[in-house]
Amino acid sequence: MKRMTEMEVVRFFEQAISDRQLCVHYQPQYNHSTGRIVGAEALMRWNHPEYGPQSPADFIPAMEKYELICRADLYVFEQICRFQSSCPSSERIPISFNVSRHDLLEHDYVGRLETIRKEYNVPVQYLRVEITESSADGGFDLVATAINRFHEAGYIVEMDDFGSGYSSLGILKSLPVDVLKLDMSFLAGEGSGGQGGIILNSVIQMAKWLETQTIAEGVETVEQADFLKSVGCNYVQGYLYSRPIPEEEMSRLLSAVDSEITEPALKFVRGLKAKQFWDPDSTETVFFNSFTGPAAVFSYEDGDMEILRVNEKYVRELGMNLTEKEILASNPLDTMNPANRKIYLNTVKNAIGSGEEESCETWRSIRSGCCGEERICIRSHIRVIGKAENQATVYANIHNVTCEKKQYEELAESERRFRFASEQANIYAWEYTVDTQEMRPCFRCIRDLGFPHLVRNYPEPAIKAGIIPPDYADMYRDWHKQIAAGVKKLEAIIPMTVGRVPFHVRYTTVFDETGKPLKAYGSATMVDDEKLWNDGRVHTHIAQALARGYTDLYYVNMDTGEYIEYHTDAGHSVLDEAKRGTNFFQDRQRDAERNVYPEDRVAYVKAVNSFFLRETLNENKLFKLTYRKVKAGVPFYVLMNISRMEDDDRFLVIAVKDIDAMMS
Repeated sequence: MKRMTEMEVVRFFEQAISDRQLCVHYQPQYNHSTGRIVGAEALMRWNHPEYGPQSPADFIPAMEKYELICRADLYVFEQICRFQSSCPSSERIPISFNVSRHDLLEHDYVGRLETIRKEYNVPVQYLRVEITESSADGGFDLVATAINRFHEAGYIVEMDDFGSGYSSLGILKSLPVDVLKLDMSFLAGEGSGGQGGIILNSVIQMAKWLETQTIAEGVETVEQADFLKSVGCNYVQGYLYSRPIPEEEMSRLLSAVDSEITEPALKFVRGLKAKQFWDPDSTETVFFNSFTGPAAVFSYEDGDMEILRVNEKYVRELGMNLTEKEILASNPLDTMNPANRKIYLNTVKNAIGSGEEESCETWRSIRSGCCGEERICIRSHIRVIGKAENQATVYANIHNVTCEKKQYEELAESERRFRFASEQANIYAWEYTVDTQEMRPCFRCIRDLGFPHLVRNYPEPAIKAGIIPPDYADMYRDWHKQIAAGVKKLEAIIPMTVGRVPFHVRYTTVFDETGKPLKAYGSATMVDDEKLWNDGRVHTHIAQALARGYTDLYYVNMDTGEYIEYHTDAGHSVLDEAKRGTNFFQDRQRDAERNVYPEDRVAYVKAVNSFFLRETLNENKLFKLTYRKVKAGVPFYVLMNISRMEDDDRFLVIAVKDIDAMMS
């Protein structure tokens, strides 16, 4: 082989084009995790009939110097398109072609490429642009403009030889490339354990957060490929798998091996953009810092965790006067004993597998320079927000529940004593957790009523099992809504089980230090006293009306006209007797003159009549009337429901609700 001079390169160039001395070799790219081919790079070769094969390191600089490179690159691109068009669609893979700075200076270079591609009818996803890092020397504007034009045409753009120049970080910041081709010179002479390996690892992690894929070129050993896979770069190109091969050999390879498509570097959920997550002015950052609770973002890979970001609320929630810097430098797993570490890691794995939020509670030993060491309990709600191969980006919302746990321990001891005492009485007891809607029954509930040790979505299972009768179901559901809203106490007489045995049911709510309802402790005591049952059932009927949102409530004896008027607080949770009277029907008809809208007064007076109601309720269990009341001269619509007591049809429960207020 004889090396051509610059002048010989220029003199023989036209003949090389016409005689096809210039040709294309292809170097395959592989996924080292699967062994499948994912793409190839097209490389220009020159086989002179007299001088033999020429080195690209010799003839390409000469072509650039004498402005022949643009035509040569267009010739190579046409050969790639011709090759792609000859491949069966099932065997096509993306092929990268090189674009030099000289090409970018040519007028409408992208348009010329597109003319060739369309002539051969090659889909754009099978062609990828490679721009060398050195193309950006002297300024990014030219390259950035070209990349945007390539993107508009649908091309994926790769940055070749990344890391070989001095402007790598500036390129990451300024040029919107889709793929980084890593220069394996990082590892030259020191292996993967030196500074080069650390830098390469950091570049790969940064590329993921920039939603940029990575391919390592120049990979020659299994050790290099295994190291790259361990730090998140599965795609490799180099002599370990294949040298550059001629077109015919490439065709045979594609027909003989399996191929696959490359995956995005980091796939985020629900439209979250990785780049924006690190922008201090982005919506994601504002939301993370201001509108979420105590939160952290960390990376997880094969049982290892690294905290990437925390907000101020997270720092405050951990307490111990820790700083953000101290937290970012720590590993949460190091604060847990083996049992708690296993709980936490299993929760993370479940979140990765399910794609849904998973929760756990773990005890941690936190140490700070000023406060010493303290054992705290953290409740974590964990969700995966991004995935990249075997690495996951995880969002964790936390709550310090140490005080709550200590209260539980005290209550558990009290419950133990209570269980012993309740064995001697007809009392059932249970614990209701507000956030999770979980009920933990006493041993008598388990033994007598068939409850499991933990009842989820309470009270629905009790209603379904018939422990709470259907006609009391809405009232009982409403109680739990009131507990969640912060009511302190609730009680009523409720006929329970299929035998409708009367029980006096009570709830008492426990709150955390911020006033948030934490748990409610319930009890049910069998009612043996007839007077208590008679009084209790009246209040229970009234409570059922409260559960349906009624505000004006009356308990009326149709035979005598005696009645009790009830008032409620704003949350409809406290029932107070406001007034007693001796002639309900006469009082209501007298009130109609000033409280009922004139056009509705006749219908109202007719309805609020003992004879009419007795006849009507003999045929129907419920009578309803919509009419208008007047307050401060302004009419508004109300709904009045009148029903008989189930156990004594002499008595009525009359309830009125403001329809206009409900609609506003």
